[in-house]
Amino acid sequence: MKKLFLSAAVAMSSLAFAQQFGIKAGMNVSSLSDDASLSDQGSKIGFNAGVFMNAPIAENFSIQPELLYNNLGSKVTLTRTEVGDTTYRTEYARHLDYITLPVMFQYNATPAFYLEAGPEFGLMVSAKDKLKSTENGSTQGSAVSDLNKDNFNSFNFGIGLGAGYYFTPQIGLTARYVAGLSDIAKDRPSGSDSVKNNVFQVGLAYKF
Repeated sequence: MKKLFLSAAVAMSSLAFAQQFGIKAGMNVSSLSDDASLSDQGSKIGFNAGVFMNAPIAENFSIQPELLYNNLGSKVTLTRTEVGDTTYRTEYARHLDYITLPVMFQYNATPAFYLEAGPEFGLMVSAKDKLKSTENGSTQGSAVSDLNKDNFNSFNFGIGLGAGYYFTPQIGLTARYVAGLSDIAKDRPSGSDSVKNNVFQVGLAYKF
């Protein structure tokens, strides 16, 4: 994995003659596919932030390697109302954090609008479960537990599809969906379904 990131850095430096550097940040709406341990799971709101380099490789085409911090995972929310209109709410979220390296190939349909697709490579840096319980909107308790990273596959691979629009030469709106292709678990029991990261991302980009 270290060789992969080193190779990416070398490739980025070799394109330095025509590159534009930038920063980006935004919101993640992530989920885990077919995770039986999280019944009634839903999407979790997270974030992404990092840097990118954009370099032309042909007329109307460019390549954009990025280095991002990505907060992925999923969330389960359970709500019940008892006699007296007391509402109890329990939120259970799994936070899987990665350093990711997307390499997007972009088609510049116009000077301002582009479409993109490409692979994304990830390295897990943190795995936690967070629990929060409330009564009529008032917090009753919360807990954070670190998960054993040895139970997870440290490498994550996915395919991204997206688009973007630059309102000015420097500021743009980005959107991307990344479908995970690798199982998050290191040793999955035989016959059980694999669980993969999926995320929709939207945010802002700024080119220097």
